[in-house]
Amino acid sequence: MSSKFARGIALLIMAVAFVAFVYGTYKAIGIVQKRQIGTDEGIYSNHVTTNRQIEAQAHRLTKGCGSRLCEVQRLLDYVTHIPYRINRFQAHSPQRTIQNNFGDCDDKSNLLISMLHALGIEAYFVLVPKHIFVIVPLDDARLNGIPGLWIDSRKFYILESTAEGSRVGFPFRYRIDQIEAIVEPFSNQKVEYREIIYKP
Repeated sequence: MSSKFARGIALLIMAVAFVAFVYGTYKAIGIVQKRQIGTDEGIYSNHVTTNRQIEAQAHRLTKGCGSRLCEVQRLLDYVTHIPYRINRFQAHSPQRTIQNNFGDCDDKSNLLISMLHALGIEAYFVLVPKHIFVIVPLDDARLNGIPGLWIDSRKFYILESTAEGSRVGFPFRYRIDQIEAIVEPFSNQKVEYREIIYKP
């Protein structure tokens, strides 16, 4: 009797372990798929995140700002002052980039877009050959005359995380046909669009 009971308990434990393994594998595949997107050069993996450390950093850096433009520029200033160094492995998380105090375009763009998101600022990744940058829509008269990427008649300003001292509205240094994807960072979905123009 006790032998049958023990065998039954063992089978139950094995069944629970198997279900947990299948569920864990399914969730892991979902996370990987959510973080990866195909480009002409292969697979891009994003590492955006929102947590208390990133939120606190974003709020600390933008304290006293009276406009979205000020907030975006302050976050951009912080990220561009982090030294640029090529990361030959996978992109670092925003926290790791802060801890390391260095990063490449992936690392720095992930940090920038994570802090923008923490403040509720709409932002997207733009993937071009061997590079990634961030775009934001801003409605501020101080930006009048500064060129931006008009995506289906909506203007977005370029944020270049790797150029120290860069300003909101960094020049677009590629051809329009070199844009491989515009990506919503937290869903990791490619943005569908009909037309992109670079103009003031």
